[in-house]
Amino acid sequence: MKLFGVFLREIRIEHTLFALPFAYVGAILAARGIPSLSSLAWITVAVIGARTAAMAANRFLDREIDARNPRTARRALASGTLRPAAMVWATAAGLALLLWGALNLNPLCIKLVPIAIVLLLIYPLCKRFTWMGHFVLGAVDGLAPLGAYVGIAGRITLPAVLLFAAVTIWVAGFDIIYALMDLGVDRQQGIRSLPVRFGEASGRNLPLLLHVGMLLLLAGAGVLAGAGFSYYFGVAAVAVLIVYEEYLFRSGANLFVINERVFISNMMFSIFFLLTTVGGYV
Repeated sequence: MKLFGVFLREIRIEHTLFALPFAYVGAILAARGIPSLSSLAWITVAVIGARTAAMAANRFLDREIDARNPRTARRALASGTLRPAAMVWATAAGLALLLWGALNLNPLCIKLVPIAIVLLLIYPLCKRFTWMGHFVLGAVDGLAPLGAYVGIAGRITLPAVLLFAAVTIWVAGFDIIYALMDLGVDRQQGIRSLPVRFGEASGRNLPLLLHVGMLLLLAGAGVLAGAGFSYYFGVAAVAVLIVYEEYLFRSGANLFVINERVFISNMMFSIFFLLTTVGGYV
């Protein structure tokens, strides 16, 4: 049981709270109401599988990089607490859950699964070659609302694409902030990130611009999908999030504190946005 607890911490099961609320938002917009419980259950299975596979693959592929970074050297694979095979099996199990969920939704979901698998397996490798890895990670999470929308509607529409784009740049934004913590180590190791490529100032300024873009994309998705009035309270919350992130950067707090608070505020936002979306249809 102790090793299982270590495993759950390693795959950051709490990160599912970023993906699941937006997956449900995609399903609600597609249904223009609350989907059936069975559909929501299969969407949940698919998202949990995808997130588990993505994080397990990340830990497996980055274990040597993590071991050379003082901040991550205590991670289970980097320190030898868990064997690499544990993450290989977790990746396979996560992919099986993703496929199982897709099979119980509709044929188009099944056709999208290979794209999801490619993205979630290559995004840990991107940091070795390109600073665009933040956006690949964002796209992995963006597939959650897109896939959920398709799972309900059986087709891809413009609102679904806008929702996918919104989540992509939202996640990319706070992942760029996260990368600031490792700026010095990444430079030494030759790891590619946007702050390494364009400087620390870019890592502080671009996320705010990306989140402004997210606000506009979410508003557009809501208009095209006929979202209810309360949906736009969730959109307005993005503006509050942007102001709060700007405040954090101006507060003089260290990057570890900033990242913790950004994580918590974004997790709370995703849940709030789900609630305001539900409110528009009940």
